[in-house]
Amino acid sequence: MGIYVKDGFFVLETENTQYVIAAEKGGAVHNLHWGKKCRIEDFDVPDGTYFLYNLRMRDCFREEYSFFGGTAYENCALKARFSDGCRELELEFSGYRLDGNCLKLFLKDRHYPLEAELSYELFDGFDIIRRSVTLTNVGNDEIVFEKLMSCELNLPGNKPYTIKNTMGNWGSECLPVETGLTGGSLVFESRRGISGHSNSPSFIAYRNADEKSGDVYFANLIWSGNFSVEASRDIRGITRVILGMNGFDFEYALKGGESFTAPAAIIGRTVGFGEMTRQLNRYGIEHHLPKYFNEAPLPVLYNSWEATAFDVSTAAQTEIAKKAAQTGCELFVMDDGWFGQRKDDHAGLGDWYVNPEKFPNGLDELIENVNALGMDFGLWFEPEMVNPDSDLFRAHPDWAYHYSTRTAHEIRNQLVLNMTMPEVQEYIFECLDVMLTKHNTKYVKWDMNRSLSETGCENLEHPREVWYRHVKAVYDIVDRLREKHPDVQFESCSSGGGRCDWGALAHFDMAWTSDNTDAIDRIKIQKNYALNRPLKTMRAWVTDRNWYNRNVPLEFKFNIAMRGALSLGGNLNKYTDGEIETCKKYVELYKKIRNTVQFGDLYRLLDLEKDEISADLYLNGDKTEGVLFIAAVNTSCIKEAETMYLDGLDDDRIYVFDYDGKRYEKSGAYLKYRGIEVIARAQYYNAVVEIKAKR
Repeated sequence: MGIYVKDGFFVLETENTQYVIAAEKGGAVHNLHWGKKCRIEDFDVPDGTYFLYNLRMRDCFREEYSFFGGTAYENCALKARFSDGCRELELEFSGYRLDGNCLKLFLKDRHYPLEAELSYELFDGFDIIRRSVTLTNVGNDEIVFEKLMSCELNLPGNKPYTIKNTMGNWGSECLPVETGLTGGSLVFESRRGISGHSNSPSFIAYRNADEKSGDVYFANLIWSGNFSVEASRDIRGITRVILGMNGFDFEYALKGGESFTAPAAIIGRTVGFGEMTRQLNRYGIEHHLPKYFNEAPLPVLYNSWEATAFDVSTAAQTEIAKKAAQTGCELFVMDDGWFGQRKDDHAGLGDWYVNPEKFPNGLDELIENVNALGMDFGLWFEPEMVNPDSDLFRAHPDWAYHYSTRTAHEIRNQLVLNMTMPEVQEYIFECLDVMLTKHNTKYVKWDMNRSLSETGCENLEHPREVWYRHVKAVYDIVDRLREKHPDVQFESCSSGGGRCDWGALAHFDMAWTSDNTDAIDRIKIQKNYALNRPLKTMRAWVTDRNWYNRNVPLEFKFNIAMRGALSLGGNLNKYTDGEIETCKKYVELYKKIRNTVQFGDLYRLLDLEKDEISADLYLNGDKTEGVLFIAAVNTSCIKEAETMYLDGLDDDRIYVFDYDGKRYEKSGAYLKYRGIEVIARAQYYNAVVEIKAKR
C-alpha cells in the first residue's frame, strides 16, 4: 500500500486495488485506472484525440473533477459565478503535495483567484479512499458556487454497469433498487433537508457480481442533508458518477480569503458485495465513528414509548424500568412526553424543561430509581422542531423558518427551527447542556420528524445556503455536546431511517434504522442497511407492533433484532412471566455474542427472497468464534432442504457447534465447500447457533 509519483502519474495503491491519475501542469487531471494493480511504467498520458469532430477533448477524458465551461457539455461537478458575471471555470493542474498516506492535487483557474485542492487519503488494510475537495478564494471579490459536488468517479471500461441504490419510504427504508445504466442519466437525490427515507447518499456499481465475486465499486457521501448521486453513460461507453450536495436550490458564497471543504466521500472497489460490507464495517469502526464509543459495545437498551406513549410519570416509568431490568437491559430510555406541556404531539416541542405535573419531585427521582436497578438513563429530544403551541414559539415566532406572505405547513403539528441563526443554535445547545449537566443522563435520542419547508431565513445574505447551514448546525451542536459530555451516547433518529447516513455516523454513535419494527420487514430493511453501513450502528428492536396482524413469535423477533444493536421496546407490563424469561434468555445470549455481532465480519449465506431462508454468519476477527442466525417465515411445502455454505471460516481450523439436534465437529474447509443442510419447514423457523473453533 502506498502512493507513488512519477512523470506526471500519481498511483494510489490500496490493499488490493490501484487508482491511477495523470496530471500535467497547466492541463487537466485524468483518471487512468481503477482496478487490479498494474505496472506503473505501462501507463500512458491520454493523447487528447477527438473521437467525433464536434466533441471537445474534455468530453472524451475521464476527469477527476470536472467543471462547467467552454465546449464541455457533459455533467459536471462544479459551477461558479464570479463577481463580473462570468459563469465559466478553467481549472488547471498546478502542483501536488504528498503527506504520508494522503495525496493533495492543486488546481487553479487561469484568470480568476480560485484554487481547488483534491484530497485522496488511504488507510492501511483497506481498499477504501477518502476523497474531498477544498475551494479557496485567494482574491477579494465574492465567488458564488451554484453546484459544488464532493467527488467524481469514472468507472473502468466501456460496458454498462448496474447501479444499486434504495427506493424506500417511511417504514420501508433501505429497500433496494437496481438499474442497468445502458445510456443517459440516472439520479438519486433528496431535496428534504435530510438525507431521507427514499434514496441513499451512496452508490454501488457492478457487473456480474454477487456476494463473493465480481468487481464492485462503491461510494458513500458523508453528508446528512440534500444530496444528489448523478450517474451517466455516454455514447463512448464512459460511465461517470458525481455525488455531493444537491445543486437544487443551492448556492454557497465564498468571500475573499475564505476556504470551503465540501462533505467528503469514501470510495472503494472490492471483489463481491460481501467484502464491501466487511471493509466498510471495519473502516467505520476504526476510522469514522466518533472515537468516544467506537470500540465500545453498544448497550442493550429499553425504550418506554410503546408501553406508555405520552403518559409518563415517575411511577409509571419506574414500574416498566423494573421489568426492563429483569430482562437484563443495561440502558433505560424515556421517550417523548417528559417536557413542557407535552400531553400529545400538539404542544411542547421546544420547551426542554421537565414537566412539573408529571414529575413533581423532579426528574432525578426517576433517574435514581433506574440507576438503582443497574441501568443507565437516557432521554428523547427533538431539538430542531417547535410546536406553535409552545412557550418558545410564543416568545420567538421568528425563530422558525417562514415567509411572511406564506402560511407555514404544520407537518406533525410542528415547524422547523431556523438552525442557521446563531441564537437558535445557542438555545438548543444550552437546553440540552443543562439537562445533561443537571441530570445523570447517559444517552440522547436525537429525533427529527419532518422535512424542511417554507425555508425563509432573512438572516442569511444568500438564502439558498440554508440547506448546507442547517445540517452543519446540527453537527456542530452535537459535537459541542459530546466534547462537554464525553460519557453520553448519541443516537440519530429521523422518523426512523431519515438520517442514517455516513454523515450522521461521523457525529452520532448509532442510528434508529426504521420505525417499522415488524420482524419480517426488518429482515429486508436490516439487510440493506448493513450492506454499506457499520453493523454496530444499526439499532434493532423487539417490540409488540403488529403491522400486518401477524402472530410473530417472540423468539423469532429476537433472532432478527440480535443481528444489530439489540433493543427492546414492547410493553413489558403486559408480558407473562414466561415471556419475560424469554427476553432474559435472549438478552443473556446477546451479551455473549454481541462483540462478534457488533465488531465482527458479516457473511450473508442465504437470502429470504431468493432462498426462502435468511441466514447470516458473523465471525470475530481471528475466526475463532462465530454466531449463525437462521430464520424462515414459511418455506414452501416442496422445499426439502437448502445446502448452506459457511463462508469466511478458516479452512484449517476445526469448528464445533450444535444445530438441529446434531453435534458438528468439522473443518472450516468442509463447512465452506461441502456445507450443511438446513431444513426449515416450520412457520417462523428460528435458530441461533454459536460456533467455536477448537483450541
